[in-house]
Amino acid sequence: MSAEQTPEHTPGNGPISGQTTTDRSAIRNAATVIVMRDRMSDPAILMGQRGAKAAFMPNKFVFPGGAVDLEDASIPLGTALPDLCRERLAEKASDDIHHALAVAAVRELWEETGLVLGTPGAWSEAWQGDIPEDWTSFAATGHLPAAHALQFVFRALTPPGRPRRFDARFFLVDADEITGDLDDFSQASDELSHLQWIKLTEARKFDLPFITEVVLAEVAARAHDLTPPKSVPYFHNNDEASLFLRLRGYPMPETD
Repeated sequence: MSAEQTPEHTPGNGPISGQTTTDRSAIRNAATVIVMRDRMSDPAILMGQRGAKAAFMPNKFVFPGGAVDLEDASIPLGTALPDLCRERLAEKASDDIHHALAVAAVRELWEETGLVLGTPGAWSEAWQGDIPEDWTSFAATGHLPAAHALQFVFRALTPPGRPRRFDARFFLVDADEITGDLDDFSQASDELSHLQWIKLTEARKFDLPFITEVVLAEVAARAHDLTPPKSVPYFHNNDEASLFLRLRGYPMPETD
């Protein structure tokens, strides 16, 4: 077994799920963050546009997110995920993936938007040696990544035939949990352009991937619910079929 891969699936022995790997041809674990502000009055979500030359979903408006890095599993968290979210993340996946996914969610949010989801803390007390390069700027804010506010609300496996495939877990977080100015994107990388808060009622006017529209429906239904969901929709795509499942053992209800 390669040190760069953590397989969560053996062909012919259960559902396909992601790997934490540098191999871009593999189905990679990924974390996506849906930040919602003013959720009790006039909810808005944070989105940005991918570049025209991006290999995955070019030109589309998306939520911040990306693949889990190999080192994410070792990064310390200042606060842990809710127990219920940890349980759902472990279903049809490895038991220990929850930590790396939470870390990746915080990292991707910081890299792509410059927003801090963290708790005050000194890395010198939580980390031995030099701070990883991907975390130096985050650490300079005086925070450790915080996962207590992340709500696991959706999971989707990219269909076959796409240039990149991800086993993406979507996390909803209330904007009140963000540290600093919600409109300051000055520390963001250039991966997403046109970062903006979009009214939930107007989001479908933008050029969105299909799966994002599906996730939006789930998010809209949960806008006023501050508790993690007891069951989580799972859009599972493999070479045989595309299935809507629910993590907690329940199938998605049929609709006309």
